[in-house]
Amino acid sequence: MDSQAAPDGVDPNVPNVARMYDYYLDGKDNFAADRAAAEQILKLFPETRDSARENRAFLSRAVRHLVESGVRQIVDLGSGLPTQGNTHEVAHGIAPDTRVIYVDYDPVVCAHGRALLADGENITIVQADARDPEKLLVALREHVDFDRPVAFLMLAILHFIPDESSDGAGAYEIVQRLYEASAPGSYLVLSHAIDAKPDTTPEALEIYNRATAALSLRTHAEITRFFDGYELVEPGLVFPKDWRPDDQPLIGAESTSIGYSGVGRKP
Repeated sequence: MDSQAAPDGVDPNVPNVARMYDYYLDGKDNFAADRAAAEQILKLFPETRDSARENRAFLSRAVRHLVESGVRQIVDLGSGLPTQGNTHEVAHGIAPDTRVIYVDYDPVVCAHGRALLADGENITIVQADARDPEKLLVALREHVDFDRPVAFLMLAILHFIPDESSDGAGAYEIVQRLYEASAPGSYLVLSHAIDAKPDTTPEALEIYNRATAALSLRTHAEITRFFDGYELVEPGLVFPKDWRPDDQPLIGAESTSIGYSGVGRKP
């Protein structure tokens, strides 16, 4: 992307967490500042790239579970840049009538996503900020029937939202508002980073403090709180590679997870 002019309102010199994640996944939609910050993280946490891939594999397995359970509306919040094996590809491989709504606040993500997915059916990209859940729900009502079950995907997003924020709703408030708006049979799918290496975490936090979103790491118990009101689907809140793994996992068993993942169903 370095040869392209940045869209209005985007500073390519400020590392962006979505584009850093794209770099971890060997994507090409990132600027030099994103790559430099990501490389700093990789020096501190070499397992970050494997963790990002594990997260994508968890996404695929979770989406398969949702669609096989009858869900036909999926909202992918903080979806980031489209990558291979994205939500709509997995869902439509099972049920092409599944409506997938990608949501991100980043104009680069939305513009690039619309260009790549322009010809897709049952795919919508919405530019909105989860930190303003009321405006988010207004934007979603055009595309989601909230009288029917809907699945909210929040992968690698909640650890970028603090418990309380002067810029909008806190993480728990956002999840609670989505829970209240959804019908019985709806789902919450999330993955969340943890403090896996306390000795080097402060350096990583400082890198993200200079990016577009700071990190708010939480414990297993604190992440479990997001599922208040939901019934956790077996095996519960576990490392991504341990959530209903395929016979041939993407990452070797020796890999180290730096976060937890889970799926909850609203009774």
